[in-house]
Amino acid sequence: MSTISASTTSTTAYKVTADTTGALVLQTGATPTTAVTIDTSQNTTLAGYLNAPNTFGFKNRIINGAMVIDQRNAGASVTPVNIQYSVDRWQSFVSAASKFTIQQNAGSVTPPTGFTNYLGATSSSAYSLAAGDYFTIQQRIEGYNVSDLNFGKASAATITVWFWVRSSLTGTFGGALSNGAQDRGYPFTYTISSANTWEQKSVTIAGDTSGTWITNNGIGMFVIFSLGTGATYSGTAGAWAGAALLSATGATSVVGTNGATWYVTGVQLEKGSTATSFDYRPYGTELALCQRYYFKMQADDTAYQFAPVSADSATRGYATGTFPVTLRTTPSALEQSGTASQYTVRTGGVDRASSTVPAFASTTTQYVWVVETTVASGQTAGLGGIFYGQSTSAYLGWSAEL
Repeated sequence: MSTISASTTSTTAYKVTADTTGALVLQTGATPTTAVTIDTSQNTTLAGYLNAPNTFGFKNRIINGAMVIDQRNAGASVTPVNIQYSVDRWQSFVSAASKFTIQQNAGSVTPPTGFTNYLGATSSSAYSLAAGDYFTIQQRIEGYNVSDLNFGKASAATITVWFWVRSSLTGTFGGALSNGAQDRGYPFTYTISSANTWEQKSVTIAGDTSGTWITNNGIGMFVIFSLGTGATYSGTAGAWAGAALLSATGATSVVGTNGATWYVTGVQLEKGSTATSFDYRPYGTELALCQRYYFKMQADDTAYQFAPVSADSATRGYATGTFPVTLRTTPSALEQSGTASQYTVRTGGVDRASSTVPAFASTTTQYVWVVETTVASGQTAGLGGIFYGQSTSAYLGWSAEL
């Protein structure tokens, strides 16, 4: 590979041209048709368009790879039960509860340069894996976001998964890539050489030409990091197999050592065989990407206005609002604090404490949410008002996760 450089003090205008074979040629002075011009101020001009498909747009197919967004827990520790979320888009998939805790910025260590957050897991015991055990941290990627990879076809693209990782343990660790049905799996390994030190790892994976890979709003792909996986769900590293595989055979078990830690950030999945720079997205963009799958309104004071409400009877009303982005699918339930007294309905100028917690209304769609409110008595049907949180613990949440 040739390196083209120009001194900042040079008075020569450099021109990069393409010859008949497509190779780049550095010239000065009169040249054939110029492909790229670099003037003495280091300004670059292209004669044509820039074809850099892995540089712009949705380069990183992982959402919240820098572990910045944590709508559900706001940095609090979670002891996972099966398929429970920690930071947004990252879920724990476990065969037994209470074997580790997980938290944004667990242990309060300094993240690698360029990052401010990470996701940390801490083992709660010295657990001996049975053959059917699995303890993973994973992200389910929507099919729309990996459809161009052409997995399941002869033209399947090569991809690279890279990340920063740190552990109190050293050795060979495991993970896997899988399709939505989890009947195609690619176990991989990476090595942590130094304990309690951030290390960057990269795994290049030839695209799978077999199996069914969903390209709609279903699960298009799993990216899996193992904290301990038994023989049933472990397989040979570096090869596609027609099985539900979550890790590589012989990988280190984090849950096997009491107090062991495993931290990760800067997770990127991109097309191509080379790990490029991390795809930093604006905070608002990353938040909106997360809100397609989960949206939470958290009261930040004791009179937090959630939305307008309309009284339907002396006791019942309906509060409505729009989601900030279109959800992946229509949600089927409402999450709330579980305490009725933390919610208040104000109609006709009178505040009335909720007599039951707010409830999901079936008229909720991907675009609009509707919540049923209930008070003991006193409302006038047809009157409008405000539904609000009476406590900073009050919240409303909707999930459209994969």
